[in-house]
This record gives sequence, structure tokens and C-alpha cells, in this order.
Amino acid sequence: MLRCLRINRLAVIDTVDIEFEPGFNVLTGETGAGKSILVEAVGLLLGGRASGDIVRTGEDLATVEAIFQRGGEEVLIRREVTALGRSRAFINGALATAGSLRDRTSGLIELHGQHEHQTLMDPSTHLFGLDAFGGLEADLALVSQAFSAWCAEIELGRQLRAAAHDRSATIELASFQLEEIRRAGVDRLGEDDELAMRRRVLTNAARLEQLCAESYAILYERDDAVLAALSAVWRRVGELATIDPVFEPHIVAREGIKAQLEELAAALRRYTDGLDVSPARLQQVEERMNVLDRLKRKYGPTLEQVISRRGALEQTLSELESAGERIGAHERELARLRDAFLQVADRLSARRRHVAGVFTSTLVGILEGLALERARFEVRFNLSALPETDWTAQGIDRAEFFLSPNPGEELRPLARIISGGELSRIMLALKTMIFGARLERASADHTVQRRPGVSAPVMVFDEVDAGLGGRVAEIVGRRLRDLGSAFQVLCITHLPQVAAHADTHFAIEKTLRGGRTETRVRRLTPPERVDEMARMLAGSAVSEAVLASARELLERGCASVSESEHNTKVLRATGGRPLSTRKRRDP
Repeated sequence: MLRCLRINRLAVIDTVDIEFEPGFNVLTGETGAGKSILVEAVGLLLGGRASGDIVRTGEDLATVEAIFQRGGEEVLIRREVTALGRSRAFINGALATAGSLRDRTSGLIELHGQHEHQTLMDPSTHLFGLDAFGGLEADLALVSQAFSAWCAEIELGRQLRAAAHDRSATIELASFQLEEIRRAGVDRLGEDDELAMRRRVLTNAARLEQLCAESYAILYERDDAVLAALSAVWRRVGELATIDPVFEPHIVAREGIKAQLEELAAALRRYTDGLDVSPARLQQVEERMNVLDRLKRKYGPTLEQVISRRGALEQTLSELESAGERIGAHERELARLRDAFLQVADRLSARRRHVAGVFTSTLVGILEGLALERARFEVRFNLSALPETDWTAQGIDRAEFFLSPNPGEELRPLARIISGGELSRIMLALKTMIFGARLERASADHTVQRRPGVSAPVMVFDEVDAGLGGRVAEIVGRRLRDLGSAFQVLCITHLPQVAAHADTHFAIEKTLRGGRTETRVRRLTPPERVDEMARMLAGSAVSEAVLASARELLERGCASVSESEHNTKVLRATGGRPLSTRKRRDP
């Protein structure tokens, strides 16, 4: 049950607080008074798309809040929309995503728009109604999952075949590239840096040889060689140490210094002897560097990436060479998934055909109570198996609703029913029938407490009585009142025949205050209901005769209470099957 709805700064609404009652609540008002804004507000609570355009002019933020009661639980839903188009949702004060908001409110409220009956014109929607009535959602989910898995495997097969088509060219290119890298013997990181250093040495070999020779001569070979001169130095330092012990540490260190200099001289000689100054060696180094540079340009830019490319090419060739095995495995898996889909789809198809009979008899009975006493209805399935190309996530069925609203007329597809009033009544019958069936299943599972109008979800009808009038409108009003005894019903209507049957009546009015348009919602007292009904009957030209007619309509609405209570018992017992106590006449 929707206990309270509060709307702030939304379109032409400044502030509106509505406290709804159990049963049948009706909202009426002039065209353009803002009734559609209330429906849009409810849509926001259901996780609908939010736009900054709906924020009242001059305001930064619009909010919609509602308190739902289901059993002993209360749920507070809040939606905020900024003028910039950003939105936030809260469930019991905690932030929530639009998706989680939709999930949470799906069991609390159902919104049926004024143009929703047009969906009946699309036969692809008919299976959903049949599945919802029969409680086949779990079976449908299994079919949808199996279909998705099968389609994913079909897509994999397309990819494998496309890869196989180009496999020869890909293998040839990958083999060539891999052989080029292998032939170069590239398997050691840092080789290019080592070659660069070697080339620098070879390019400067003459200078290196000269420096080594000169350094060796200074140490050993010249008349004033360093090592020879150091001997004289050590003799003098030794004499100094005999006089002043402060020089003794230097005497101790002289052997180490001598050894280091001798090792340096030996290293210079070895380096000179091992120095390769031949042009051939330099050419070899430069040729190897050219090979590596070419590979780095093609597969690099670094040697590490060249080596990594070699590994990737090896893996690619391995996968391509095993593509034949993968295609074989794919074909086996594809056949298995197809069989799995057909198994669950066949089971769903059989259950649909069983449900269709109950669906048809139930709907025909409800249409009797909506002034379609002689209507005939039929669910027609495809007579022959559909080709694989026509299989869908809904299964292997194609179903369409056929109707004959009048005696002597043949059954025709609903898409060829041109009467908006008939379509509206059929949609009303379908929605209430499916809703009642859901409630019965939930009650049987003990997931919904049987407390009329409180525990059941809320049904919101936005001018679903469009195209109706006269006696039919009055029958629809009774039907909505019957529903209000089992569910909470909110209905926006322009028809006084419908409004007369409401338990609670709200008027939506547009006023001008401070130069700005505002919409307000008032709960009407009995005398105010008479005035509102008179306005709905005659517009601004209200006379005593019109007021008398309004009172008569309200009296007839109140007189239907006892019949409504009887029909409620039938509704609960049959899960939404015929409520009319009128006997069906023979054609």
C-alpha cells in the first residue's frame, strides 16, 4: 500500500502531500491540471529516467518521496533530481542505484499508463502476458539463459570460421616473422648495449693502444719511471721514520701502493696485448648491430620487445595449428547447447498451451463484466515448428491474441481491433487478471499476507479508461472498485462514471499564486465530491439538474459496495477470474 506521496519542486508542483487510503482512490481534474506530473513522479520512484527539465523553473532540486506499507514493513523511497539532470535515490535513507530502486519497488507498485493498451497491437508482447498469468517466469528465465548460451556459442563459431578463413595467410606471415627473429639468434637481453660498447672500443683502438703504451712507459720504462722514482722516495721516508715515528704508517702502506701500481702496469700490458684493432672485427660488430636495429624497427622499438614478439608469434602459430581441433570442440558444444535450449523451450511451450486454456476462459469471463458479454477470445500458437532463425529468448513459440467482440464476427488479431474502448477494456482485464494471479501465487507461498488493500501491491491506472463512456465506463468503475477491495488502486480518470465508485476522491487543481502556476491536490469531502462530479459531467455550466445527476451517480456507486464485497471474495478465490454476477446470454 502507498500510504503517503510527497512531491516538491517538480514541474508545476511546488509542494504536494497526499495521504492515500486502502481501496479505490481516484484522482480527477481539468486537462492540464498536472495529473500527468503525478504519474511521472510515481515513475521516478520506480527507477524511471530523470531529466533536469522536470525541475520547477528557478529551483535547483526536485524531490519525490513515498512511504509504502506491506504487511508490517514500511519502506521509505526518495528520489532527488537536480536542475542539471543528476539524480540520487534513497531506500530507507540509504543511497541506492536506479537499478536497485527498480528491483525494490517492483513488488510494491505497478504503473499502467494511458497508452499502454497500444502494446496489445504488437503480437510479440502477447507471450509475456500469458507467461505472467501462468507464473511461468522461472521457466522463461531458464529458456532465456539457455538461448543466450547457445547464441554465444554461435558467435564463437563465427569467429572461429572467420579465423580459419584467414588462417593460411596468418600462418604464413607469422612463420616468416618468427623465422626472421630466430635466424637472427635474438635471445639475450642487453646484447645491443654490449655491441654498442664494443664498437666504441674498436673505433678508438689506436688511441687506446697509445694511451696504454704511454701509461706503461711512465710506470716502468722511462728513465724517470714512476716505480723507479718511488724506490728513492721510500728510502727517504724510511729515514724520516727513524727520526720521527709519525711516518711509520706510510712505510707500512708502501708495499700495497707498490703492488697496486705493478697490477696497473700489468693490466695495461694485458689490455694492449688483447686489443683487436682489425677492421674485420669492427665490421662484424657493425653488421650484428644492423641486424638488431632492423629487428627493433620492425618488432620493437626495444630488444626486449623483439624477444617478447617471438614468444607471441610462437603462441599464435600454436593456436592456429590447433584451430581445427577447436572448431570440432565448438561444433560438439553447439549441438549440446542447442539440445539444452530445446529441452527447456519444449517444456515451456507445453506449459504455455496448458495455461492458454485457463487464460482464455478467465479473460472471457472478465470481459463479460466489462460489457463485452458476447466476446470470444483465443490464443493462437504457431501450428508448425518455427525455423531456428525465429527462435528467441522467449522460446520456440509464436503466440497471438485473437478477439471477436461482437456476435457474428470472426476472430481477428487484436492488431486489427480499431476500437480504443475495446482495447482499453481488454488491457484492463489482462492487467487485473494477471495481477490477481500473481497475488494468489504469492499468498499460496505465504509471501504476501492476506490483508486487503495493505499487503497487496499498488495498482496505478493512468486514464486506462480512455475511449470509454456511458454504461461501459460505469462497469469499469465497478471493476476498479472490486479490485480496490483486494488491492490498493490509484486511478486518474476524466470519467464521472468511474470516479463515482471510488472509496476516496482527490481533486487535482491548477491555481495561480504570485504570478506562478501551481498544482495542488485536495482530498474531497462528500459535498465537494458532488461538485467535482458535476464539473466532470457538464464543465463550468453546472445546474441543479447536473448536481442531481452527480448525486445519483455517487449513490449508484455507493450502492455497488455490497456487490463489490461479494465480488472481492470471488476475486480472491479465483485469482482474478470472472467477477460479474450477470449470467451470460446466448448469442
